[in-house]
Amino acid sequence: MSAVTQNRYAAEYDAIAPQLPGRDLPWLAKRRREALAQFSSGGFPSPREEEWRYTNVSAIEKKLFKPALAPASGPIDKAWLDAYRLHDAWSVVLLNGRFSAELSRLDALPEAVSVLGIAEALAKRPELIEEHLGKAVKDSEHGFVAFNTAWFSDGVFMHVPAKHLLAKPLQLLHVVTEAEALATTRNLIVIETMAQAEIVETYVGADSAYLSAAVTEVFVGANADLAQYKLQVESDKAYHFGGVYVAQARDARFAHHNFAFGGLLARSDIHADLDHASECILNGLYVGGKRQHIDNHTRIVHQKPYATSRELYKGVLDDRARGVFQGRVIVAEDAQKTDSEMNNRNLLLSTDAEADTKPQLEIYADDVKCGHGVTVGQLDEKSVFYLQSRCVDEETARNMLTFAFANEMVDKIRVRELHDLVLGELLQRFPQQGVEKAWL
Repeated sequence: MSAVTQNRYAAEYDAIAPQLPGRDLPWLAKRRREALAQFSSGGFPSPREEEWRYTNVSAIEKKLFKPALAPASGPIDKAWLDAYRLHDAWSVVLLNGRFSAELSRLDALPEAVSVLGIAEALAKRPELIEEHLGKAVKDSEHGFVAFNTAWFSDGVFMHVPAKHLLAKPLQLLHVVTEAEALATTRNLIVIETMAQAEIVETYVGADSAYLSAAVTEVFVGANADLAQYKLQVESDKAYHFGGVYVAQARDARFAHHNFAFGGLLARSDIHADLDHASECILNGLYVGGKRQHIDNHTRIVHQKPYATSRELYKGVLDDRARGVFQGRVIVAEDAQKTDSEMNNRNLLLSTDAEADTKPQLEIYADDVKCGHGVTVGQLDEKSVFYLQSRCVDEETARNMLTFAFANEMVDKIRVRELHDLVLGELLQRFPQQGVEKAWL
């Protein structure tokens, strides 16, 4: 990152720092300044860093995106918003990076459960925020995390007390409506012992260039159960970074399902640290076309014995799109009886499309069961010919086979409304002649 870009952001930060949430909390002001210093010295990640070798974010450096320091002015198209809102769920709307109480729907949320904007949480429950902020991920992870810590303008704080089971999912709906906007959000999700919840993160935006930079820290207590979904369908001109960093306690269960369809350049980090006998499932589907670049980086650290992890990511790439998958499983020396599987499968629909995949296993224990697999290929021409011989035209035949490849990941969604929403996105890209969505 150029010194000019670093200095521009540093100068801008001095102007907006007094308006950021938690400005009266000495511990947070100190943490923001330290993060800013780290970002100023290193900048955004570079392809020279091993974990960013396939993704060049220099296009972001050429722009100075502006944070929203006040509520958005002007009306929002609520019909467009409702197209992505889950109606059988509680929902929090983050508009241009700021919590919108007007657009959020939290009626009948259990009294013991806390869901509020992080700016409000810093005023009402600062001790709980201080206890968790920066504990699941360090600012030294890479430049986007440090940038987020220094710049976050709002986000969501969710706390589910011990033994509480949420009857409906909570949706975090990130919406950007302004061109050249910087939506920098920090989310803290705390699921206490033996609690259970489902969370859906949805990212959408206007047809313009902007930057979404979100960091979500998740804490899953002993024997608790959290399923988290992410749907990213942002503008083809937008830039996106979304990181989910998870700390699992003993016997905790965590599942993450990641669906990346939008963005000119999009990067998702999913990192999980597993305790004794905990379980982690990571599933993902990325679909790219035109000149999209979609990067997925996963890391699972087995810290203690008897933990289990399963990982399956699929990619479908057309035109000049580029998909990246870097999956890393680390088994610590004390993590005996670890059971881990990782697979990445890619389907290229064009000779100009590119898939870069790098699975890694780092095993320091000797009594483990670990494996990984990777495939990169094209549609089977014999299958295409078979469908054509059954009176299906070639384009529809290819769409049917591509849809079948991707739909395996959609079928893993347990939230019905989200399943139908993702299915609709998939059918837009690979339409099936004479097939009704209700049949699938």
